[in-house]
Amino acid sequence: MESIRNIAENMVCSMASISQYEAIKVFWSNLPEKMLNLGVRILFAVICFLIGIQLIKLVRKITRKSMSRANAELGAIQFVDSFVKAALYVLLVLMLASSFGVDAASIVAVLGSAGVAIGLAVQGSLSNLAGGVLILILKPFKVGDYIKESTNGNEGTVCEIQIFYTKLSTPDNQVIILPNGNLANSSLVNVTAQEYRRMDIKVGISYRADLKKAKEVLLQVLQEDEAVQKDKDMLVFVDELGSSSVILGVRCWLSQEDFWKGKWRITENCKLKLDENQIEIPYHQLDVHLDGKSEEK
Repeated sequence: MESIRNIAENMVCSMASISQYEAIKVFWSNLPEKMLNLGVRILFAVICFLIGIQLIKLVRKITRKSMSRANAELGAIQFVDSFVKAALYVLLVLMLASSFGVDAASIVAVLGSAGVAIGLAVQGSLSNLAGGVLILILKPFKVGDYIKESTNGNEGTVCEIQIFYTKLSTPDNQVIILPNGNLANSSLVNVTAQEYRRMDIKVGISYRADLKKAKEVLLQVLQEDEAVQKDKDMLVFVDELGSSSVILGVRCWLSQEDFWKGKWRITENCKLKLDENQIEIPYHQLDVHLDGKSEEK
């Protein structure tokens, strides 16, 4: 009985070896055809990817031109363009994955089931996306505005508004990238939101100087400057009685594009005019009085 069993086991092993050999033989015989099919699929996917990139560029170009014709703001155009770009690239990847036999519905199902984990992982990005939408709708600033944000004290000219980030260009030509979520949730100052901006300069004159003459000279500086808005307030007033000088305030209005150059020029002209009229701008002074008793000692 035992010998019969051994013979049966040997026959089974022989048949298994033959079936494995046949399977390996079939695999190697079908391998070239499978490699060819895989190569064709990869080549087809690469071609589709390149064509898809060109189509995405075309759609983005048409979208930008359409929004430009509709007189949309530059920030809105940049935001929609970046959103369309991201959405179309995701769609292209899903289409290429389906060409390799991956079911797009199953991918969506997996992403949906993992939604909580994904949401926690990208909650910062989602916050920035929501902030970008709020900036686009509420329009606290637009491309070309000069803003100051309160969180980290960053400031600069808005040069680009994207889905997740806003780019600022500083006066010394540096680029600051700020998350839209932070901008939407923090206070900021839009310096250039209005057409005109008030300029204030403080000038100290000596207590011995003719106060009325000094005020006339400084007011004349404002009247002679072409950038000063003559239809708005031009004031020269005593702002403070300092320890070493009388502090005069010089106030006027300038357009946004003329503000900084106008302020620098008016400051310089105030100094020159005061010198011409021999009105002293004193240094910081400290009077020291000695007690008579200490002198006798």
